[in-house]
Amino acid sequence: GGPSSTVTTQSWQAGPRSMQLSQSIPVVMSVTVSPATDSPARTSAAPGKTRLANFYRLKREGDAPFYLVDLPGYGYARGGDKAAAEFDALVGAYFHREGRDGFSPVRGAFLLVDSRHPGLDSDRRAWEWLEGQDAEHGVLATKIDKLTRAERQRHLREIEAHHQGPVLPVSAVSGEGLDELWKLIDRLANK
Repeated sequence: GGPSSTVTTQSWQAGPRSMQLSQSIPVVMSVTVSPATDSPARTSAAPGKTRLANFYRLKREGDAPFYLVDLPGYGYARGGDKAAAEFDALVGAYFHREGRDGFSPVRGAFLLVDSRHPGLDSDRRAWEWLEGQDAEHGVLATKIDKLTRAERQRHLREIEAHHQGPVLPVSAVSGEGLDELWKLIDRLANK
């Protein structure tokens, strides 16, 4: 089912040295680049200062549990090269962990981009990085409800051109795209 089915959650934050995930539970990642993009995460008040991953252990009725790991601010880390390198190490650590079967538990990743700002260099860099990872990945265009019909069509075409594929438009306010997102998450988590 969609978001109306019962979901139980646990959430916590962790840095690269304190990842404590069960190696047998699949992981779906959410990578947020722009500080203006919606993220489920608790973040720092200063954009680019977040250095923690946000973990959500989800279990829906009738399904096995999975982790949703939100990485807010990828590509936007303030603090110079040292901060960017630390954040790259944090993100890379999740993708390159091995589960009990010798494979990464990461089943997929979503890049969240603000639909109001297509073609940002930081979004492109994050997409290029995701393209190099061994996990299924896609793009979510957030805040789609903030665009006029004409802007929506133009911006979605631009985002699809930049990321060379389909984009799922979503809105936390109107609920648009959330059923499709849940179906995608279910498919990734249970593959």
